[in-house]
Amino acid sequence: MSHCVKLFGSLALLLLLTTSSNAFPNRKRQSFANQFLAPQNAARSVLRMRPMVWDAKLAHYAQWYANQRRYDCALKHSNGPYGENIFWGSGTGWTPAEAVVAWTSERKWYNYGSNSCAQGQQCGHYTQIVWSSTRRVGCARVTCTGGKGVFMTCNYDPPGNYVGERPW
Repeated sequence: MSHCVKLFGSLALLLLLTTSSNAFPNRKRQSFANQFLAPQNAARSVLRMRPMVWDAKLAHYAQWYANQRRYDCALKHSNGPYGENIFWGSGTGWTPAEAVVAWTSERKWYNYGSNSCAQGQQCGHYTQIVWSSTRRVGCARVTCTGGKGVFMTCNYDPPGNYVGERPW
C-alpha cells in the first residue's frame, strides 16, 4: 500500500471518528447504541468492511458485566463467550465514542504484513473491531462507585482475535 493511500486511510478514519463523535453537540440526540456503533463502523468502513449491527443480547451481557465492575472499575475481562473490549477512564465524563477512539487508535501499532503489534504495544482492541467475520456488537457504560471512574465494555459476536489468523 502506498504512503498516500495509508495517509488517506488514516485521515478518513480520523474524519469519520471525529464527525461521528462530535457531530451531535447534545449527545442525547445520538442514541446510546449509536455512540458506540458509529465510530466502530467508521473504522470498518475505512477497510471497506460490512458494518456491525447493534445486538440487544450482547448489550444485555455487556451491561450485566459492567454492573459487576461498577464497584471496583477493574480492567478485568469477563472471560465470556464473546469477543470483548474494555475501557476505564478516571472521572465521570467519558463518552462511548471516546472509548472507541481509544481502541481504534491502536491501528497505528498493527502491522498487517506480520499480523502483529509493534513490540510493547497493544492492538487487539482495534483488531477485534475490524475482525471481518464479526457481525454484531453490544456495549455498556457504568460510572463506578466512590469516584473510581468510568468502565465501558463492548462484546462482539462472532468473536475475533484468533491466534495466527488475520483480522481481514
